Amino acid sequence: MVVLNRIYTRTGDKGDTALGDGSRVAKDDLRVEAYGTVDETNAAIGLARLHATAEMDAALGRIQNDLFDLGADLCRPDPSRDAEAKHPVLRMVAAQTDRLEREIDAMNADLEPLRSFVLPGGSALAAHLHLCRTVSRRAERLAVALGWAEPVNADATRYLNRLSDWFFVASRVANDGGRADVLWQPGANR
Repeated sequence: MVVLNRIYTRTGDKGDTALGDGSRVAKDDLRVEAYGTVDETNAAIGLARLHATAEMDAALGRIQNDLFDLGADLCRPDPSRDAEAKHPVLRMVAAQTDRLEREIDAMNADLEPLRSFVLPGGSALAAHLHLCRTVSRRAERLAVALGWAEPVNADATRYLNRLSDWFFVASRVANDGGRADVLWQPGANR
C-alpha cells in the first residue's frame, strides 16, 4: 500500500503539502494540523510503550496502528466522494471505537471509583499515558474544528473522543489499579 523509496521530495519546500487525494494545501491547513496531531499522539504512545508491560504494550501497539488508519482517514478530504476514488479509501469504522469501549470497560471494572480528579503522574507509564491523553484531546479538538469547516468521517472523531478516555483509564491501571494515583486536593496550597 505504501512505498517510501525517497524520504525527501522537495515538493513542500514552499509551505504546501499533498493530501491523500493528491490535492495540495498549506502545511498549516486545519486538516494537516489534525492528522499531524494524531501523529504526535502516536509518537507519545511510543514513549509510553517503553514503560508498558506485555498486555498494555500490545494494546498500545493496536492503538498505534489505528492512529495510522486515522491519519489516512483525515488526510483524505470529503468522505462522500470515496466511491469516485481510483483505489480503496481507508476510513475509520465503528468497530475500532467499539473495541476501545470494551477495553475501557474491562480496565475500569477493577478500579476503585474516583473521589477526586487525578493529577498526571504516579508511575512513569501513567505519566506518559496522561501525556497521550492530552495530545489525543488536542487532536480531537482539531478534528472537530475541521468537521465544522468541511466533511470529516464521524467515526474518526468518535474514535478520538473515546481514545482519550482509554488513556485516562489505562493511566489508572498503570498506577497500581488507581492506588498510586495522584489526586487533586482543591485549595491545598492556599
